[in-house]
Amino acid sequence: MVRRQYSGNAHGIIRGLGVVSCVYVNSVTDRFWIIDYRIFDPDGDGKTKLYHVKDMLGSCIYRQLQFLTVLMDTWYATKDLMMYIENLKKLYYCPIKDNRLVDDSDKIRPYRHADSLGWSSEELRHGKIVKIKDFPKHHKVRLFRVVLSSRKHGLCCYERHGSE
Repeated sequence: MVRRQYSGNAHGIIRGLGVVSCVYVNSVTDRFWIIDYRIFDPDGDGKTKLYHVKDMLGSCIYRQLQFLTVLMDTWYATKDLMMYIENLKKLYYCPIKDNRLVDDSDKIRPYRHADSLGWSSEELRHGKIVKIKDFPKHHKVRLFRVVLSSRKHGLCCYERHGSE
């Protein structure tokens, strides 16, 4: 089960165990609990990380865990997983890659990279409604521009945009 994988702590490729975890955070009590975890072993079980995440979320619903929002890393920001979370009637927040193709013009201009969008002061405060390429025809999300550190600017997070 030990495999070569990227480590954010090491900022490079290391040998180790891959773990996909589901953590419940209560911001009122400032406490957290590990709800579920899975060892990522695609050679042994044939399951992807995305499969594990969907399975753990399904388990949370089955066990009637009360939660409203799913926070996830960029790697999990896929159409299938985001649509799955929406079908669970949950919100999600996740950074997207700068080069993700989006449209904020309602089909007036072609898709462009998320990091090339212009932002008004109102949009910086409240987000911008965009269509992500390859999502269903009328499906839009609210995109937020956030500053992650003094070195990283312009990465975006989004949540499902309802029928506003």
